[in-house]
Amino acid sequence: MATVKLENITKRFGDLIALDDITLDIQDQEFFVLLGQTGAGKTTTLRCIAGLDKPEAGTIYLDNVSVNDKTPAERDVAFVFQSHILYPHLSVYENMAFPLHPRRLSTEEIDRRVRDIAQMLHIEHLLMRSPNQLSGGETQRVGLGRAMVRRPQVFLMDEPISNLDAKLRTEMRAEIRWRQRELGTTTFYVTHDQIEAMSMADRIAILEAGRIQQLGTPSDIYNHPANLFVAGFIGNPSMNCIRCDISSTNGELHLKLANDTENDNSLTIQDARIAKVLNDNASHQDTIFGAHAEDVIVSHQAIPNAFQAEVYSVEPLGAETIVELTLGTDAAGARTILKAVTAPNFEAEIGQYLYVSFVPERMYFFDKTTGNAIL
Repeated sequence: MATVKLENITKRFGDLIALDDITLDIQDQEFFVLLGQTGAGKTTTLRCIAGLDKPEAGTIYLDNVSVNDKTPAERDVAFVFQSHILYPHLSVYENMAFPLHPRRLSTEEIDRRVRDIAQMLHIEHLLMRSPNQLSGGETQRVGLGRAMVRRPQVFLMDEPISNLDAKLRTEMRAEIRWRQRELGTTTFYVTHDQIEAMSMADRIAILEAGRIQQLGTPSDIYNHPANLFVAGFIGNPSMNCIRCDISSTNGELHLKLANDTENDNSLTIQDARIAKVLNDNASHQDTIFGAHAEDVIVSHQAIPNAFQAEVYSVEPLGAETIVELTLGTDAAGARTILKAVTAPNFEAEIGQYLYVSFVPERMYFFDKTTGNAIL
């Protein structure tokens, strides 16, 4: 198969810097996901790897060989697009066989490859149909199969399931990941959907405004976000990120959330590791506090080291209930909301006050000015 390496890639469109000194190293057989919002530069990255766009600076390697001067056809990559365009006048079989004809393969070899992949994707019964007889999920499988029959060194996938409904997206996530592992083909997959990224990737790179914000395994990125952008982008719900003040009284550190004058959203920082880091970084005392929603503890009864907050909304989701609490309003009158994931049978009513605390070892702090993680 193949490795993929991007070394200091910069791509401009006029005055717009689409990719700003990007460096990535994708391992052989890895399922690598580039995650970012619309306009972050994800598709441009794929197009540079495929040879459809040429970067102004930097080098792209496939299997440690520079491909900057190679044509798309010479790079042996298969591009799987967001919308699969099948030739309407050809059958499914003919669509899947189409990319094999320029390779001068025998009729028997073409037939074997098409039928092997069709069997793998469970679309043998569709081979004689025309594209206009296919459902959305069937069209996605045919498009994926057309790429797979080529046996490329690398798959480049540009949001291939974003046009499907939620149920089909879930099915296709598992399908694509299973088939990739079965084939062992290095895959570079881009998406704006963090659930896709977290559930499919061996590693994720988070891209924002043409720059890599963080690179790591899904677990690393979720548990150790590098900055506020990553913290607010990963997770469902995303991490609570709230402005806070940290003060010291009689040797104890106290955390006050939201800087609200009407409510005492205060608690003591009891984790020695956190206290030491914050004490060692006195300049960070006006900072941003972070906590995943599942690490917010809410209770009807008084609990140690907690404050009270008013329930703003309750969202029963079947397997869990999301409770939103208001921590007051800022100077502009905007509410500060804290989200908590609770058990499905947790009962709360809007306007009710609950006791709120946090899992001590799961508290995060970010520099308010730079956005970078303090710990």
